[in-house]
Amino acid sequence: MEIGSLKGKVSDKEWQLRCDLAACYRLVALHGWSDLIYTHMTARLPDADHRFLINPYGLLFEEITASSLVKIDLDGNKCDESPFPVNAAGFTIHSAIHSIREDALCVMHTHTRAGSAVSIQEAGLLPLSQQSTIVVGSLGYHDYEGIATRADEIPRLQASLGNNRFLVLRNHGLLTVGSSIAEAFRAMYFFETSCQIQIAAQAGGGALRMVDPEVVNRNANVRSGTIRDGGAQTVAELMWSALLRKLDRIDPSYAS
Repeated sequence: MEIGSLKGKVSDKEWQLRCDLAACYRLVALHGWSDLIYTHMTARLPDADHRFLINPYGLLFEEITASSLVKIDLDGNKCDESPFPVNAAGFTIHSAIHSIREDALCVMHTHTRAGSAVSIQEAGLLPLSQQSTIVVGSLGYHDYEGIATRADEIPRLQASLGNNRFLVLRNHGLLTVGSSIAEAFRAMYFFETSCQIQIAAQAGGGALRMVDPEVVNRNANVRSGTIRDGGAQTVAELMWSALLRKLDRIDPSYAS
């Protein structure tokens, strides 16, 4: 399906957000975190109406472009014309978070095998790796209530996340929030890697050595700060720039 470019037809800020979110979808596909056309990532527009961008339901993540992203409001209504539908479960989960978390510019949700496997374990994510110590200090859990299409689940989902940056959706998958798309992606990278390491370590069959709680607390307070030599970019921004360069070498069509 031919999608006309929105470049020059939306504000510069919206276009940049569209390019970054489309890049996020491409990177999720590149890292093997996608689930056919399912799961979803959203980015809230910088306005008072809490409108946000979501994937065009029906496209593979490797097909998503800046112009094909769908703009919707907190009631799930399309704000502009689009030939694509919106995933109902995606709307429920993301609208719930965008409506109460002003700091959550981006919300990412995945159904990876490792993430889903950890979500099934009674103990959840364990402090086994350096990556996991960054996660467990800001981690919530939400019990599975079926496919997330019912509005009555929203307040429970909001309470489960609270002020955390990471959320395990029990028997389901993973969710991260970030003050930018780069921050949310970086958080998901640590989250997903933590789960992969945990499943691999458990598969070895030996006793597992947990990280000392004091070290966990210390690492949990390490954020994506600025570079020590006075650089203006955060660690997440440096990472994001590198990932965009990689995408541009592979296929720059995400920014169309």
